[in-house]
Amino acid sequence: MITYAVVAVLAAIQAPSRDSLLAGGIRLSCMEPAAALGRFEAILRADSLDVEANWRAAIARSDIALPLREKKDRPRRDSLLEQAQRNARLAVRLEPNNVNVLFALGLVLGNTALTKGIRDRVRMSNEIRALALRAVAADSTHDGAQHLLGRWHYEVMRLSGFERFIAKSILGGEEFGKASWGEAQRRLERAVALAPGRIYHRLVLARILVARKDQSGAAAELERIAALPGQVAADSIYRREAGEMLTKLRER
Repeated sequence: MITYAVVAVLAAIQAPSRDSLLAGGIRLSCMEPAAALGRFEAILRADSLDVEANWRAAIARSDIALPLREKKDRPRRDSLLEQAQRNARLAVRLEPNNVNVLFALGLVLGNTALTKGIRDRVRMSNEIRALALRAVAADSTHDGAQHLLGRWHYEVMRLSGFERFIAKSILGGEEFGKASWGEAQRRLERAVALAPGRIYHRLVLARILVARKDQSGAAAELERIAALPGQVAADSIYRREAGEMLTKLRER
């Protein structure tokens, strides 16, 4: 007769360890974020305060939400981003100086802000900038942190002059006055130098160069993207956007 105690022992032996779940999730996270999320969630069911599982789950949820752009998909997208924010905020509370944790929350907030109106974007933008500065201070060689800070400058500068005025004067976006195209370009160039194979770094840098009327520089970045292998699931989207941008530049 098999006792409950024996069943429990057998289950414990057969259950994957935290380290094996984490390793599997990391391996899957780039190209299969949904499968990766399942591993991270399994860790969190056993220990909801696992910092690495939380910040990696936050990024996985954000990656899953990224392609959900149709109106019918918005409820699921918003739910994923809300859950991602909870994961990342918990991780920040537990390890407030961890560069990966700071980056994860900044990334999630940045992707969430793009789905909101101007008032919410201003409010979230202030926090994103603070997180990006803390992340860069924690580790200046973290390409994601450099990208996050450069992207903040880019998103502010691409607002119209009227929108920036309203943001600074009425909505509490005092930090908007510190944004500049030069800093946006410098930070994205640094991100590219740190991780030259990341397509998204080069795509955002190309957008900045187009905005600064450097069409030849932008075209060079977009042409490099065409030769890069995909590293994350969203790279197919980024590669298509890069191709469309390059076609428009060549038609001018």
